[in-house]
Amino acid sequence: MHHLFNADALLYAAMQPISPCIGQIETGIAMNPQTPPDRCRLVLIVMPGTDAGRLAAALEGGDVASVLLPQGETDEAAFQRAAEKLVPLAQGAGAAAIVAGDSRVAGRVKADGLHIEGRRQELADTIGRVQERMMVGAGGAKTRDDALELGEEGPDYMFFGRFGYDTDSKPHPRNLTLGAWWAQMVQIPCIVMGGSDIASVVDVATTGAEFVALSAAIFADGVDPREAVAQANALLDAHAPRFES
Repeated sequence: MHHLFNADALLYAAMQPISPCIGQIETGIAMNPQTPPDRCRLVLIVMPGTDAGRLAAALEGGDVASVLLPQGETDEAAFQRAAEKLVPLAQGAGAAAIVAGDSRVAGRVKADGLHIEGRRQELADTIGRVQERMMVGAGGAKTRDDALELGEEGPDYMFFGRFGYDTDSKPHPRNLTLGAWWAQMVQIPCIVMGGSDIASVVDVATTGAEFVALSAAIFADGVDPREAVAQANALLDAHAPRFES
């Protein structure tokens, strides 16, 4: 039986109002078939309107663990058309393709995962329906209690941040704080949203988070996605702490 909390954090967990025991949980994300780097890895969040060419260029820039496709305000048909082009690109580069939107679209385009924002019951229902055939991630937590409640449902990862809000060069301090706490205390991997500056990957990596998400830093107008991903990986190689095996 797995536990939500790391073994050295069980004393802390025993003092909290939420039980650390949540049953069987997969504690790793199989995001790439190749041997991954032993440090914080990159997750790309595709901005609305990003075409296949820019995503392909980004994927040529270096290691990418996963590509997350938010539906946002896009209608189902248009989102599916976009996902049909972007999902195979991500998968062909060895990255997991995760849909943040309609579960039916995720199934139709054969995505590797589904992302659920902030609603515990929806998260629980989705995990019960689809987790045997695709990963299910959680987001939307603004406090430790929020995160623990979502974590009790057994998602494959926890995301700290908000799509489209990486407008500052630095990551949001709350996301860094939650990511550092989660990475130290909890077995489920976490993704922390970076800022609009490539250098923000170092701020996230030093929290101990397993993954750093970038969006505007890669796909904003005027940015070369291939070069941006290469720079992000170079910074992570140089500055990210190494994980113990």
